[in-house]
Amino acid sequence: MTTKALALFSGGLDSILACRVMALQGIEVLAVKFVSPFFDRHLLGSDYCQKIDEKYEINVQLVDISDDYIQLLRSPAHGFGKHFNPCLDCKIFMMSRAREMMQAAGASFLISGEVVGQRPMSQRRDALRLVERDSGCDGILLRPLCAKKLEPTNAELAGLVDREELYDINGRSRSGQIALAKEFGVTDYPTPAGGCMLTDPVVGQRIKLFYAEHENISASDIQHITVGRQFQLPGGGWLALGHKESENILMEGNVQPQDVQLRLEDRPGPLAVLRFETSKDDIEIAASLVARYGKKDSNGNPCPGRVRCIGDGDDYLIDASPIAEDRIAPMRR
Repeated sequence: MTTKALALFSGGLDSILACRVMALQGIEVLAVKFVSPFFDRHLLGSDYCQKIDEKYEINVQLVDISDDYIQLLRSPAHGFGKHFNPCLDCKIFMMSRAREMMQAAGASFLISGEVVGQRPMSQRRDALRLVERDSGCDGILLRPLCAKKLEPTNAELAGLVDREELYDINGRSRSGQIALAKEFGVTDYPTPAGGCMLTDPVVGQRIKLFYAEHENISASDIQHITVGRQFQLPGGGWLALGHKESENILMEGNVQPQDVQLRLEDRPGPLAVLRFETSKDDIEIAASLVARYGKKDSNGNPCPGRVRCIGDGDDYLIDASPIAEDRIAPMRR
């Protein structure tokens, strides 16, 4: 019977290599990529899994953990990093969820592409050990790229995996991974990048503020406050205003029944979506922002416009003047 492993798959080079190392030992690898409103949720409904299979011969599935992850941010046991990023609790949460999936997948152990010392908060040796312990993954979590720097796992001790064919990569340098990729013929792979918006100083702070002011938060709310220009209006409304057409499309697809949509009638301009609107004043301010960011006149100046407002069964027009520049900064988020 073929031995199976369940891989935590980020889509980066390390996780690609970890899966490849196991496959070369005859292990059948099922990779799982978790997505949430804070990272990679746009992949849902795409051909991502097919592309990964075609490019790297890795069988990956997407698992949406949005609801539970949103709750995790309320009070992560190990606190936050530099911004609003709960890196240790994030790792623990994902490892725990992967462990719960093992039986259904028929997997004997878990693998990840983590490397000792690569990340200062979540991949220190003590942090890796903490994640194993608190996620209930003692003995079942194998990290193929740095396994020889760690204690043998159950899979190695039982002979399911040949420890001699594993690696001892460590530290911040990626030269070991790049050399291994070349050896495996993996040439087209993503460059390292911070894919989690919670680590971004601006967006992370915005989400933190949003959490402080709202008790019940949905995945749709997170998308609302992270796409386009963002404004918090005096009455409590939160306005998203598209920079470009691709953002307008994302925002339009995320509109909820209680939202108010605003768009210029008489010239090109952005879509704006107002959520948590509590006053007509907020709608008028939103309309003036739409006029401000619409197409300018021949002299390059903002100009008045007719703004259509649609929401909660209403459909009406507002004759809006562009908002004064000195009023914008206090509302910008």
